[in-house]
Amino acid sequence: MGEQNEITEPSDLFNEDGSLVQKGWARKPILNYNKENIGKSWWRIKEWDHYSVLNDDFGFQLTIGDIGYLTQMSFVWLDFKNKNRADKSTMKFFTKSKILPLSSLEDSLIEFQTDEFDASLEKKGDKRILTIDDPSFIDEGIHGSILLEDNPDWDNTVVVTGYEDPKRFYYNHKINIMPAEGNLTIGNKKYNFSPDSSFGLLDWGRGIWPYKTHWLWGSACGMVDNVPVAFNIGYGFGLVGSKEGATHTENIVFYNGKAHKLDEITFHHENRDPTKSWKFTSNDGRFELILEPIIPHKEKLNFGIIRLDSSLLHGYYSGTIILDDGKEIKVKNMLGHAEDIYWRW
Repeated sequence: MGEQNEITEPSDLFNEDGSLVQKGWARKPILNYNKENIGKSWWRIKEWDHYSVLNDDFGFQLTIGDIGYLTQMSFVWLDFKNKNRADKSTMKFFTKSKILPLSSLEDSLIEFQTDEFDASLEKKGDKRILTIDDPSFIDEGIHGSILLEDNPDWDNTVVVTGYEDPKRFYYNHKINIMPAEGNLTIGNKKYNFSPDSSFGLLDWGRGIWPYKTHWLWGSACGMVDNVPVAFNIGYGFGLVGSKEGATHTENIVFYNGKAHKLDEITFHHENRDPTKSWKFTSNDGRFELILEPIIPHKEKLNFGIIRLDSSLLHGYYSGTIILDDGKEIKVKNMLGHAEDIYWRW
């Protein structure tokens, strides 16, 4: 798409009429989510905080998603050695978009207590703390906490995306690499997360989209020659990439905390099959990777008004990335994920 608009000056997210003040990408979430000026009613607002913590042996994900008429808290346990996945979720109804914080940077505490399990997401300074307590998970129980270290000097993935309808939007902040420390106990076995080999991801999203939504997203992080490397790739939301009126993509590589902006990237897969390799190419030749699956996952839900068709894989990325200065990064077996998801919600 060529030139992309980088947002460098702070402002409110919305004008008084609910339209966006600025559109583009940024290195930090410098726009104020002034929700009092949002352009649609509470039952149209979609908000979520999603955390994923992975190492080569196992992983844990914790998500809270508020879509106005219901809020879902879910968690996932990933066992890469045995190629197993287990998950659980529960809901609260008619939460009216009042659960999640307005800022991804300010200190906050989200507690979700139900008959099924207790969980919390806490932001405290430069630390983010995930806790879980479920005595019945996979008949053994799971409990523990994980602390993620957010380096405030590092760049992040931030996008402010518009739609043809000026009151629709997508405001997203991703922190693609955070060293993780802590442990989870499942049954009588303890799983330790060490910051030299375990890394966390935050996906903080706020938006109003069409009822039917489709997106593709991928992310990975790890060490390459003792340097932290991460990337974020994706498309589908609103006016992005080659669409008329687009201002940016969300494709970014992070090398030692510095963002290197990419143009358009295409996901290549065989009918969305997560059991087969996915390939990723860029229009400028700077991102050429293949993702080999370890744990594939397909999911379809139909609750009438809410429908989901999800294709997701966790696995190892390998290939070549070229930074802004022409430096070539050889990626080999970097743990990450990719997904191709259709929602009606």
